[in-house]
Amino acid sequence: MTKAISLALIAGGVVLLYFGGQSFHSFSDDVSRVFTGSPTSKTIFLIAGGIVATLAGLIGLASNRR
Repeated sequence: MTKAISLALIAGGVVLLYFGGQSFHSFSDDVSRVFTGSPTSKTIFLIAGGIVATLAGLIGLASNRR
């Protein structure tokens, strides 16, 4: 993986984590947690996608160093 792709993955992952955090604290997510006990699937996908993208970018940067 090239350095540019790895940096883009890290940046995209951070953005997804930010929006996942914002979604986690939204009113609709609070309502969902009251009735179901868990956050909405949108929130879960945003946070999980952010984690995966960030980790993929970090692994790509680490593997570029030889």
